[in-house]
Amino acid sequence: MNSHPSHRGPGIFGRPVLTVAIVLAVLAAVGVGSVAFANRDRGSSEVTWADPTTPASAPPASPAASSPAAREESGVSTVTLSATGDIMMSNAPGRMPPRDGAGFFDSVKEALASDLVMGNLEQPLTADTGTSKCGAAATNCFAFRSPTSYAKHLKDGGFDLVNTANNHSKDFGTQGARNTRAVLDETGIKATGNTDEITVTEVNGIKVAVVGFSSYAGANSLIDLDQARSVVEAAKGEADLVVVQVHMGAEGADQQHVKPGTETFFGENRGDPMKFSRAVIDAGADLVVGHGPHVLRGMEFYKGKLIAYSLGNFAGGGRTLSRTGVLKYGGILHVTLRKDGSYEGGKLLSTYMNSNGLPTRDESNEQGRKLVAQLSKADFPETGPSFGADGSIEP
Repeated sequence: MNSHPSHRGPGIFGRPVLTVAIVLAVLAAVGVGSVAFANRDRGSSEVTWADPTTPASAPPASPAASSPAAREESGVSTVTLSATGDIMMSNAPGRMPPRDGAGFFDSVKEALASDLVMGNLEQPLTADTGTSKCGAAATNCFAFRSPTSYAKHLKDGGFDLVNTANNHSKDFGTQGARNTRAVLDETGIKATGNTDEITVTEVNGIKVAVVGFSSYAGANSLIDLDQARSVVEAAKGEADLVVVQVHMGAEGADQQHVKPGTETFFGENRGDPMKFSRAVIDAGADLVVGHGPHVLRGMEFYKGKLIAYSLGNFAGGGRTLSRTGVLKYGGILHVTLRKDGSYEGGKLLSTYMNSNGLPTRDESNEQGRKLVAQLSKADFPETGPSFGADGSIEP
């Protein structure tokens, strides 16, 4: 899928009798704080559905599940963020969801609720501009759009901010991208992703900067690490917390694993996900939210910061996205951060796309969470998180 958005916009030893207790304490501390790299080649075979979590030894419920009121009463200055992967609501005019999208996010609205709800909007919201990236002679080309009225569905679902740094934001040209930004603004939804664009919002007295990246012209660059560091450093100067939204990695059911090195897709450079994510954290980012491969990928902690390499497919209304096998699954990531950027807690809630491509909560099976837990264990044996039976994410 090849489109290139170009719309520009405005990071001991005491006495012998105590040795055993002290050594145990030190080992426990090292185990929790380990950030060793896991830079070895990994296979690309599909992960099985075995559940790696053990309820009997699961950690207590994540602090991210606590209410804002409870956190305020405790005097803890935190913000809870939620994020999803790829969102396509329709492919107008012929492939539309039921009831013209009314209630599109009803199944997941409760699961999305947080202080700041974010998603990756992977299509323009626009009328047909007459400038589709897919000309009459184009083959194997995909151009998607939803009517501008669909911005209301995002708002009704609870979304506060969307990323537009991806390979479909300019499917209907520069004008389509401008129309998208205009209707989002009218609806009260913030957007981020244009070159050097830093989107700041204040939640619970905490300023949060969100910056979007992709491998396409007109967006903050996933490829140019100097530019990436520069914009993250600038964002850190404007806010307490910096969240990176990034559209990265090759696409497809066989692309679940994260490996060191550059990923390509149909000849396109889709970045080096591990190198990029660690570079922006070094520059000041507090959380990295990835999407783009259209499958879930593993997570890891680097210097105490969580990296979610891909949250998978969240919505494909009008059957715009494949629901075959692992492509069907996505997740809603919740992360609670303190004002100083430290990680307080997190949770992953599983979703899948139903027969109409609408996002649907998967409370009975939690397949997405099981998959991410297995991928994290396989790809990041030393830095991957542990997942509780309730979906809680701990270093």
